[in-house]
Amino acid sequence: MNFIETRGNDGIRKKEVTFSEALLNPSASFGGLYVPKELPQLSESFFEEAKNLNYKELTLKILDMFDLDIDREVLKEAVSLYDKFDDPNDPVPVKKIENDLFVIELYHGPTRAFKDMALQPFGHILSHLAKEKNEKYLILAATSGDTGPATLETFKNKDNILVSCLYPEGGTSDIQKLQMVTNDGKNVKVIGIVGNFDDAQSALKSLLASKAFKEELTKDHIKLSAANSVNFGRIIFQIIYHIKSYIDLLKKGEIDKKEKIYIIVPSGNFGNALGAYYAKKMGTPIEKILIASNINNILTDLITKGEYDLRDRKLLQTTSPAMDILKSSNVERMLFDLFGAERTKELMDSLNNENYYKLTEEELQKVREHFDATFCDDEFAKETIREYAKKGYVMDPHTATSLKAYKELKKEPLKCVACSTAEWTKFAPTMLNALKNDDKKYSDKEALEEISKTLHIEIPQIVKELFEKEIVHKTVVETDKIEEEILNFIQTHA
Repeated sequence: MNFIETRGNDGIRKKEVTFSEALLNPSASFGGLYVPKELPQLSESFFEEAKNLNYKELTLKILDMFDLDIDREVLKEAVSLYDKFDDPNDPVPVKKIENDLFVIELYHGPTRAFKDMALQPFGHILSHLAKEKNEKYLILAATSGDTGPATLETFKNKDNILVSCLYPEGGTSDIQKLQMVTNDGKNVKVIGIVGNFDDAQSALKSLLASKAFKEELTKDHIKLSAANSVNFGRIIFQIIYHIKSYIDLLKKGEIDKKEKIYIIVPSGNFGNALGAYYAKKMGTPIEKILIASNINNILTDLITKGEYDLRDRKLLQTTSPAMDILKSSNVERMLFDLFGAERTKELMDSLNNENYYKLTEEELQKVREHFDATFCDDEFAKETIREYAKKGYVMDPHTATSLKAYKELKKEPLKCVACSTAEWTKFAPTMLNALKNDDKKYSDKEALEEISKTLHIEIPQIVKELFEKEIVHKTVVETDKIEEEILNFIQTHA
């Protein structure tokens, strides 16, 4: 399968590239992204057969359908990394929390967040390609809290790979920050920035597109790639667990064959939602994808009003920081799929130049065939955490936003699957505020211990160990100093 560009071709790059080319060089013409030229289709017999497959077998079966230019043994090795998850046989368990509401727990990997589901196999494949080509790569990542730890974990001490991770200082939970700044990989550089996630992501995109930056890297024989979901190597693995959630309900007899479901996604950067959209386009019986946001509700405005408006808008910090995002990269891939390259370029140019675009009424209706959206504030999330903890189910603040979509947007009497994107341990002070219904300031350590004791749940050893680790990365810079910091890092490791 080949990949094409969301904003059309500039006459310099190839019109079509392979999966490995898109993975190694994710920046497309005019600042666009790569997408599959076509999506494989899932037949009725596929779902029957899939009921008898474990997660690794299902993943390989779907990857085979994409016909990637990666040796199957390498794919098998990559997928085998799911053996490191809590339950190797079921790395993404589906739990029933209401008669018509299920939660797919995507956080059972090494960094306790859903990003591990894509970044574990993605990292193995990219590292293999770099070694196979005898090339050295700098992998850039910008994080709102979860991509960073997962990227560092997958690439730590890998041959032929250097990693530089940008995070907003003060814009992640303490646990997320500790996961990054204590990483002792010899090939790793973590940089805090004075700014928010959008600033970090903009810096990443700017570096990916910078000819001068690439020329500096070339002097040290280093090429450039990215671990954010601008890279389709991430998205392809995010499609699979949405398909799996539907198959699980079939296996459990919760739905009949061909009966549709709702997928609920707490979303900031839209990668997880895009994975669900592609699963739907491939033939998974999904009625709609319901997007839940926090008060940074840019996606709600887009999906309900057809407007993407960043004018006079500031990013707000919330208790669900991984969704504190205004510039959602993967919306572009949805726009391309619905409206084509010319219109996508027009819309993205308008966003870049004027901080605004508006869909036509006809375009908005096309979006709403697949999506609906709502948002909630921190108080709703805390009330939801408290309510479900009393019922015996513990969810983090991001997952809690999903319940707003479940309560408001479910129009048909169909089963819903909500994506639980992070373990409660990553947001322990917020969790304790929710459980105690107070606004006191708790340290992560005391909050973890009190919640564990109160709710009789274990704190994973990997989280406990963070408090004993040495802080290795102390750099915090203004955004205009990021490139300099990275180049200094490169020069000491070239």
